[in-house]
Amino acid sequence: MENPLKSLDAYSELIAELVGKSNGSSSTLTVWSDSPYTGIAEGEIFFANGLRLRMREEVDFDEGIIVSYGYEVYRGEERLYWYDDFPHPNDASLASTFPHHKHVPPDIKHHRVPAPNISFDTPNLPELIREIEEFEQASKEG
Repeated sequence: MENPLKSLDAYSELIAELVGKSNGSSSTLTVWSDSPYTGIAEGEIFFANGLRLRMREEVDFDEGIIVSYGYEVYRGEERLYWYDDFPHPNDASLASTFPHHKHVPPDIKHHRVPAPNISFDTPNLPELIREIEEFEQASKEG
């Protein structure tokens, strides 16, 4: 399969397919481009159990990579965790996935853990949806 980060059409199709297959009840996720070489995906996916993913990705289609991103997961108005690519080079615990990391409770703003399944080289939405659906399932079982 061709890298879906190489064209607006392929990237848009991937996102539409993933949103359609997820346990999302609705989505405001949109993909657009203001040049032949770049694209942005931005919006939210609302999951059936009340979780929602807010995301923004900027993609370089020429290079076939995600240039920057932010992913936040909420239950109602409570932010449960988020991923970002802001570098923290002085935090040795994050070196294994630098600059990718996840903010988690307690002290969610300052408590960061490595994010081994997040990357600039491949689409992250499949992993994010999988994680939210597993979180959803664990909530039902717990």
